[in-house]
Amino acid sequence: MENIALIESFSEFKDDKFIDRVTLMAILEDVFRNALKKKFGSDDNFDIIINPDKGDLEIWRNRVVVEDGEVEDPNEEISLTAARKIEPDFEVGEDVSEEVKLIDLGRRAILALRQNLISKIHEHDNTTIYKQFKDLEGEIYTAEVHHIRHKAIILLDDEGNEIIMPKDKQIPSDFFRKGDNVRGIIESVELKGNKPVIIMSRTSPLFLEQLFFQEIPEVFDGLITIKKAVRIPGEKAKVAVDSYDDRIDPVGACVGMKGSRIHGIVRELGNENIDVINWTSNAQLLVTRALSPARVSSVKLDDEKMTAQVYLRPEEVSKAIGRGGHNIRLAGQLTGYEIDVFREGVEEDVELTEFSDEIEGWVIDELKKVGLDTARSVLEQDVKDLAKRTDLEEETILEVVRVLKEELED
Repeated sequence: MENIALIESFSEFKDDKFIDRVTLMAILEDVFRNALKKKFGSDDNFDIIINPDKGDLEIWRNRVVVEDGEVEDPNEEISLTAARKIEPDFEVGEDVSEEVKLIDLGRRAILALRQNLISKIHEHDNTTIYKQFKDLEGEIYTAEVHHIRHKAIILLDDEGNEIIMPKDKQIPSDFFRKGDNVRGIIESVELKGNKPVIIMSRTSPLFLEQLFFQEIPEVFDGLITIKKAVRIPGEKAKVAVDSYDDRIDPVGACVGMKGSRIHGIVRELGNENIDVINWTSNAQLLVTRALSPARVSSVKLDDEKMTAQVYLRPEEVSKAIGRGGHNIRLAGQLTGYEIDVFREGVEEDVELTEFSDEIEGWVIDELKKVGLDTARSVLEQDVKDLAKRTDLEEETILEVVRVLKEELED
C-alpha cells in the first residue's frame, strides 16, 4: 500500500511520550480530513481508518451509483460505468466504497499535510508541557545547565524540556558550568505564542520555604508551620516558624544541634545567613524577635501607620541595623512595620528628614536604606565604611557630618 511509506515517515510521532493513542488518532484524523476538504471540497463521505501502532492508515470514499451522464457531484456520485470498473455487478442507487491513495492527493498536498501534522503534534506537546509545569509552580525542580548566556542560564530537564533562569533569579554568588545540576523553584509558566516559557528562580522566598519542607522533617509533616520567610538573596534571610505542639521547639527543630539541620539550606543558598525566630501574634514581641541578634529595650507601635519606634542601648544599634541595613530591612518585611531605631539614653537626637533644607533628599534616602534615620546614627558611623555600604562619595558623607554637627551644637 502506497500509504505505508508516508505513514512510516510519521512514526516518530506515534511513540511520542506526551501523546496517548486516542489523542494521536484524533490528531491524525483531523489533519487528513482537512487535506480531503481542500482536495474534494468535503470530507463528509470519507471514512478514515487509522492504526497508529502499526503506522497504517486507510481512506475510503463513499459514493452513490448514478446513470451515465447524470453525475452532478463527482465527490458524492459515480457513474454506472465507472462503478462497474471497480466491481462488475454494481447497480444504480447502490453505495460504492473506493480506497483513496495518499498519492492521489498530490505531492504538494502531501507535503502540506505532513507540515500540518508536525504543527499539530508540537502544539499538543506544548499545551501538555504547559499544563505539566503549571501544576509544578511553587515546587522545587532540578535541571541541568545546557547553555550559559549573559542574561540567563538555559537548563534542560531529564525529558529535554527547556527551563530559563534569568540573571536576576540567580543568587549573586551562584556560579554554574555546563552539565551542573541546579535546584530552584518553578516560579512562573507562560504560553508565548504556542511555546511554554518556564522560569526558574533561586531568589524567591518560596524557594527558601520549600527547602525547609525538604530538609526539616517536622516542617514536612506539618508539625511546624512556616508563617513567613523574607530574604535578601545570598546575604541574609529571616524565617518565622510556629508549632501547635507545645512539646516541640520550632526554632530548635529547624536549626538542629549546632546548626546541623539548617546547614544544608545555608550551603544551597550560597552561605546565606538565616535567622529563624518564633512566630507570635503579639506585634511588639514579634518586632523584638525580628531584630535579633540585637537586644531591644522597648518598642512603641503605631498600628494605624504601621510604624514601630524601637529603643536600644547604643551598643545594640549596629546589630539591629546589620551590615548594609539588611537586618532592619528584613525585620520590617517580616513584621509589616516600618521600623525606626532610637538610642536609649541619648538625648537631642534628630531625624534626618529635619535637615532636608541643608541635605538633599536623595542623600537622606540613601542613608535610610542602610537603616540610618537620625543624626546621631550617622555621626556614629565610620565615613569610609559608610561609603562602601551606600552609593555616596566620602566627600558627600563628610559634608553631611559637618551639617549635622553644626545643627546639633546649635
